[in-house]
Amino acid sequence: MEENSHDNGSHPARRADGYDTVGSIETNVADGFTMVAVGDLIVSRPLTRYEHPGFGDLVKILRDADVTFGNMETLIFDIRSFRGSPEAEYGGAYHISLPELGPDLKAMGFNLVSRANNHTLDWGVEGMRETSRVLDESSIVHAGVGENLAEAGVARFLETVRGRVAMVSLATTYMPMSRACDSAGEAPGRPGLNALRLTRSIVVPPEMVESLRRVRDVLPGIKAGEVDQSQVVLLGQTFKAGDQPSFSYEANPRDVADILRNVRRGKQFSDFCIVTNHGHEPDWSDLVSQEPADYEQSFARKMIDAGADAYIGHGPHLLRGIEIYRGRPIFYSLGNFFYDDLRTPAGADMFEAYGKDPRVDTDAEVTVDEEAKGYPTAEGFVGALSAPVFYESVVTVSRFEQNQLAELRLYPIELGYSKRFANRGIPRLVTGPQAKVILERLQKLSAPFGTQIAIEDDTGVIRLKPASSL
Repeated sequence: MEENSHDNGSHPARRADGYDTVGSIETNVADGFTMVAVGDLIVSRPLTRYEHPGFGDLVKILRDADVTFGNMETLIFDIRSFRGSPEAEYGGAYHISLPELGPDLKAMGFNLVSRANNHTLDWGVEGMRETSRVLDESSIVHAGVGENLAEAGVARFLETVRGRVAMVSLATTYMPMSRACDSAGEAPGRPGLNALRLTRSIVVPPEMVESLRRVRDVLPGIKAGEVDQSQVVLLGQTFKAGDQPSFSYEANPRDVADILRNVRRGKQFSDFCIVTNHGHEPDWSDLVSQEPADYEQSFARKMIDAGADAYIGHGPHLLRGIEIYRGRPIFYSLGNFFYDDLRTPAGADMFEAYGKDPRVDTDAEVTVDEEAKGYPTAEGFVGALSAPVFYESVVTVSRFEQNQLAELRLYPIELGYSKRFANRGIPRLVTGPQAKVILERLQKLSAPFGTQIAIEDDTGVIRLKPASSL
């Protein structure tokens, strides 16, 4: 296989102070710097004290890196002393983990986790704060939440022997009440997460736009507006004319500007900067289309241009493609790393959503139903997490030499899909036919981005030529 030799983007002119014309700074880590990145950490208990088959081999990979990253998609606290409560508005399931999880993640090798996602406030501000306390005591750096937007959006820093690492964490999929804000005059700021607001449009054939316009014009209390042949707004939802039915997204300019500033600042005070984004868009339940939302490639590239050395996406609970842009990795989704979903207690609202009775049914029975049906919405259930593809992913290891990404290794994993409920969701390295299936899927998903992945000894490999030969 021919080595990846292009970087999919031109380099702006460099100034003498190391900045280029858009404010980014070169990578500045010692040779051999390695970053392990995985997807969602949905885990309810400590795991290192047990001998789970194949898990120890993965732990060695996690521990050997300078920085080991995952998306923290659960809350950590002791329900016996917890002073909060489950929120009426939650991320589709009440994720909860035992306090021992913090030290256990540290023992596995995790030293950097993102916090901005749709489960951030499942258990209210109290759950968010208690999780922060446990992570702080476990010496795990985390970002994406805070007592106001400034705290939630700012980069947090990890010190390593090969360089200082910054991370900015944000989410495009989140509960509306979980979005942090800053103070305004006498009004205080609001605790929550760092959000990137998206405006969604539904693309439909032109004749459907006309039909929807007629529906709008006959609804009571709605005054027909000027005719725009290309789109119509009906009950707060925008429909646009297009050839292919799809969802289209536009990122909020103010949010983008705030994030870019935090990325620049993060890189200015570090040697290596990571931007991480949690989003379900366009539809994480769609197993046919596993491409990122239409806004995301442009957004990810802007983050790299502003100084990010890696962009890590997660949220769809399945793999999406990998792009190498300006010599830096963009992971559009790394799927699940843990899906050990033995959550208890579940919260009364979740029982009701799935037609269960807490006096008759168990938390586990609610969870199994949730995985079979997906998340509840006003229109019914969206998505389904029971397909084998949600239990297959990769562990990525990026190695840097001379401040350039030299090699990216992809280790295929499987999370025990066929095991009983109490034992599944824990990753193990896979080989043979199953490894080939996972890696070939990733090859196909990455090909549209010009990324070439070799398969060598059950491992995916992306090699880049030195910058001097580009």
